Amino acid sequence: MAIGYGLNLEQTQKLVMTPELRQAITVLQLSSLELAEYVEQELLENPFLEMKEENGESPEDPLPEPVEREKENDRDWEDYFAEDADPAAAPRSQSAEAGSGYENFVSRSPTLAEHLLFQLDLSPCRGTVKKIGEYLIGNLDEHGYLRCTVEEVCAGLQVDEAEVGQALAVLQSFDPPGVGARDLRECLLNQVDQLGLADPLVRRLIENHLEDLAGGKLSRIARRLGVTVQDVQRAADVVKKLDPKPGCNFATPGDTRYIVPDVILEKVGNEYAIVINDSAIPRLTISRAYRSMLSRSGEDPETRRYLESRLNAASWLVRSIEQRKVTLYRVTACLVEMQRDFLDYGVRYLRPLNLRKVAAHLGLHESTISRATANKYIQTPLGVFEMKYFFSPGLNNADGTLTSAESIKCRLQEFIAAEDVKNPVNDQRLVEMFARQGIRISRRTIAKYRDELGIPAAARRKRY
Repeated sequence: MAIGYGLNLEQTQKLVMTPELRQAITVLQLSSLELAEYVEQELLENPFLEMKEENGESPEDPLPEPVEREKENDRDWEDYFAEDADPAAAPRSQSAEAGSGYENFVSRSPTLAEHLLFQLDLSPCRGTVKKIGEYLIGNLDEHGYLRCTVEEVCAGLQVDEAEVGQALAVLQSFDPPGVGARDLRECLLNQVDQLGLADPLVRRLIENHLEDLAGGKLSRIARRLGVTVQDVQRAADVVKKLDPKPGCNFATPGDTRYIVPDVILEKVGNEYAIVINDSAIPRLTISRAYRSMLSRSGEDPETRRYLESRLNAASWLVRSIEQRKVTLYRVTACLVEMQRDFLDYGVRYLRPLNLRKVAAHLGLHESTISRATANKYIQTPLGVFEMKYFFSPGLNNADGTLTSAESIKCRLQEFIAAEDVKNPVNDQRLVEMFARQGIRISRRTIAKYRDELGIPAAARRKRY
C-alpha cells in the first residue's frame, strides 16, 4: 500500500469561545461594584458608549434655557454673599445648619497612628522625647504592639536608653490601654494598671500562668497558687475581659469593605418581591454622533471597520448587562422558591441545596449558576447574606430526609446555650441529643462545627 499525502474536507462541531461570549461570562460573574468599575472602563475605551442622564435625556440634547439658569445661579450667589456680609441678615435654615457639622465631613475613622499622634501632640513631652515617641508610634503593628527593641531605637536615633524609656512610658499611658507593649503579658499588665484593677490574683495569673489559663487548666493553677478553683475562675473572667489586641479597634488603610447587595428581597404580603439592585451601574446608551458616522457616505473602509467593531462591542455589552439581570432574577426566584421556609422562619429551616438542583430546575448549566451567584449578596428581611449561603450541604436523617449544615449549627448553639454550666454537655452527649431528633451525626462532625462557631470544649465551658 502506497503512503502519500492527501487532502480531505471534513465538517466537525466544536465550541469556539468568541470575544462576545467571553464578555458575557465576565459580566455575569461580576458583583455590582465590580460591574460598575468595568462599565466605567468600557466608557473610556469605547466611543460608542455613553451614559444616560437621570431625566432620560441624551447627553447631546441641548440644555433648556441656559440664560435663565445662569441668572438663577447668579442670584443664589448674591444671596449667599449678602448673608455673610450682613450680620443682621436672616439666619440660614435649620437644615443647612444641621448639615454643616464636622461629623458630616468625616469620611473615615482615624487610624491607630493618627489617634496616638494626636495624644502625643497634647502631651507635655517635647524635643527629643517627642521625636522618640513619633518613632515608636511608627513601629507599632496593626495590633498595637511595638516591633522594635530599645537598643534598635537607640541605635537608629542616637539617643540614650533613659530617653527611650521615658518616651515608651508616655506611649503606654495613651488610649487604648495596653498599646505600645512588646508582648502579651506586658499588654495585659498595662491594662490592669490603667484600669485600676487591684486584684493581686489577676496579676499573678497574667505573670505566671497564661499558658495554663489558655488551656483551661484551672485546677492546676488553683493547686499551684493555693487558692480555690472558684477564685481562679473569677480572676480568669477578669483577664478574659482585657483586650489582647488593642490596636484592632482602629482603622487601617484600605481595610474598609462595603457590601452592596446585588439583589434586594422584600416581603409584600405573603409573597417576596425581587429587585435587582443596579443603582451603582451606569445606564448605557449608544452614541448618536458615532451611529450617524456609519450612515455617512465617503468613509474609508478602515474607519468603517473600526466603527462597526466598536458598535458591535457596545451592543454586546448592553445585551450582556441585560442578560445578567435576567439570569440573576431567575436564579433568585428559584432560591426563594426552594428556601421559602428559611426566609419565613429562620436559619433552622435552611434546606440542603446544590448547584445541580438549581441548574436542572432552570434549564441552565451548573457553571452558569456558579457564576451568577459568585461574589454576590442578597438583602433579605433576615439580613444580608452571600448568595452562596443558600447552597448548604446536608446530612442524612433517620427518616431518609436531609438537614442542612447551617441548621445543625443553629441547633448546636441552642443546645449549648441551654446546658447546665456546672455540668456542660460533651460532644458525645450532643450526638445523642441530635439522634433523639432523628439527625445522624458523628462526634467528629460535632467538634468541627463547634470549632467553626468558636465554641470551646466542654471542659473549658465548665463553671465552678
